[in-house]
Amino acid sequence: MRHVRWILTAAVLCGSSAWAVTPMPMAQQQAGSNPSGVDLAGIDHSVKPGDDFDGYANGTWRKTAVIPADRASTGIFLQVFEKAEQRNAELIKAAAANKAPTGSNERKIADYYAAYMDQASIDAHGLRPLRPQLRRIDAIRTRSDLASVLGSQLRADVDPINATNFSTEHLFGLFVTQGLEDPSHNVAYLLQGGLGMPNRDYYLDPDKDMAGFRTKYQVYIATQLEEAGVVDADAKAKAIFDLETKIAKAQESLVDSEDVHKANNPWSMADFASKAPGLDWVAYFHAAGLDTQKQIVAWQPRAITGLATLVASEPLDTWKAYLAFHTINHSAGMLPKAFADASFEFYGHTLQGTPKQRDRWKRAIGAVNNDLGDAVGQIYVKKYFPASSKAQVQQMVSNILAAFADRVDALDWMTPATKQKAKAKIATVRVGVGYPETWRNYADLEIRPDDAVGNHLRAEEHEYQHQLGKLGQPVDKGEWWMTPQTVNAVNLPLQNALNFPAAILEAPFFDPKADAAANYGSIGAVIGHEISHSFDNTGADFDADGRMANWWTPEDEAHFKAAGQKLVAQYSAYEPLPGLHINGQQTLGENIADVSGLTISWLAYHKSLGGKQAPVIDGLTGDQRFFLAFAQSWREKTRDAALRAQVISDGHSPGNFRAETVRNLDAWYDAFSPKPGEKLYLAPKDRVKIW
Repeated sequence: MRHVRWILTAAVLCGSSAWAVTPMPMAQQQAGSNPSGVDLAGIDHSVKPGDDFDGYANGTWRKTAVIPADRASTGIFLQVFEKAEQRNAELIKAAAANKAPTGSNERKIADYYAAYMDQASIDAHGLRPLRPQLRRIDAIRTRSDLASVLGSQLRADVDPINATNFSTEHLFGLFVTQGLEDPSHNVAYLLQGGLGMPNRDYYLDPDKDMAGFRTKYQVYIATQLEEAGVVDADAKAKAIFDLETKIAKAQESLVDSEDVHKANNPWSMADFASKAPGLDWVAYFHAAGLDTQKQIVAWQPRAITGLATLVASEPLDTWKAYLAFHTINHSAGMLPKAFADASFEFYGHTLQGTPKQRDRWKRAIGAVNNDLGDAVGQIYVKKYFPASSKAQVQQMVSNILAAFADRVDALDWMTPATKQKAKAKIATVRVGVGYPETWRNYADLEIRPDDAVGNHLRAEEHEYQHQLGKLGQPVDKGEWWMTPQTVNAVNLPLQNALNFPAAILEAPFFDPKADAAANYGSIGAVIGHEISHSFDNTGADFDADGRMANWWTPEDEAHFKAAGQKLVAQYSAYEPLPGLHINGQQTLGENIADVSGLTISWLAYHKSLGGKQAPVIDGLTGDQRFFLAFAQSWREKTRDAALRAQVISDGHSPGNFRAETVRNLDAWYDAFSPKPGEKLYLAPKDRVKIW
């Protein structure tokens, strides 16, 4: 995935019916085989695989699965995440018990956690940790003052999942990585931001549910302002909401933001003044520490121009109220209980449908991992990621890369010139398994045991300075964008690199004791998915060096785009909620990676058999286990509000539709014999084959 946002699920129960895949006779099964790696009890044999493969693979599990009260969804992701969370809790408690020396990573971890858990001190401090920021906002008298405050709040987006959609409280976001056309040096990218709700659609979509969110958001703004003792909170909340609505109208859509061809806009300092008038860019960039840069890339130029116009046109008092609210909102989870509870009520309960706030210790673990991720990660991998697992996954990656190269050779639609470029990219992809080769240094980050808000703000500033320090420097191709304890994986097109953190390399995604079919169907498909992102509708625009370059012949590019549009139509027909369809264009990159990744992993699985026939285990052939493991890795159960948020804001299709990817692979038809007329059946000419 340019990101893999796992929102998956777990397993149970069994049944039988005429629609069940007929198991092979037990006599044909090999004695002493590894476990199948498939949850047999979760299969619903009353569902035809050809009508709903997700329902077949996961239906019985779904009937009894319960979403925890403090979660928006449940699934395999949650199962694996909770394992990592419990491990992190044990590591952090051990760091506190060991009384590590002052200044060590272990002491910083323990002190950060202790400060977050000290509700009494947090309540006693009130808004005191934010007073310097609030006083500076209150002192704004001119547009230049406003620009300076806005610039001082610029922070780095280090999340590759949302790097092009920086919808945070800050008006802009900064992303630092290599240049689109110069892969040898890091450059700064300025991104749109400024919203308190997840994205622009929450402000502009006429849907009645979205309109309800808008009403409740305005109430939430007023609630936080009142709690902070602000006079005329209701009137200011309306002004803030109206300003954010104008910001939303100025922003680019998610689809346009992901179009890298619209993003390559290196602007000089003079360009910002002429192309985006209204904001004092000299004051802004000076306060942001970017005034020495000769160029900054404007990722969404129309949005940057529109936001700068609003800085000039909207009343200073409105901007001051906006900044004060977002200063509070940004740290609400670490402020006194009334602020934190109100924040959960809106963001957790209203927007996600989650009934109960997560226990404080769980939130504390998340905060530590967010701000001291590599410090925790170093301890995590020493204890929980054996060298044997790393070696086994690296071998799987090598097999899947080799299968991808073989697949390129076998493509009948691609010309030799394009094949050569594609194989060069495969040969140079950099794969990180488990953990990075170098770790972040937190030596100069001050962490206090009684300053939860201050710890977080200093950690953000520390990360921002780290990112600024990369500007103009040679690119570190081995840089990681995820911590080892993150249950996720990522493809980095600019680095032509993949990260597979240790925490996702756990059962049931990866089980070193399980049969190869299950491992290739689950973690193998994830690996294939990530590799395929180098060749999806965005990754295909970058060459082996991570330079934005068209390495396709016109004929090959036309075929590739036509196949992509078939996939757009296929996914746009899916309807997760009544009247709410998947946006096939918005999810195209992820859907390409799902289809291609599953195809390549299946080929690698068969290559791993070394010409031998796969054993029959638990009455299932190798291919049946492979496809069932894939579908079960995407099992999920999600609250409607969270599902709506995902469809609107995410580049990924919901998990149950990702499980239906199998309908595009000929091998699935051989394994489960779906018939014409069944809902998933596609005639051979209609099956989407890209890689």
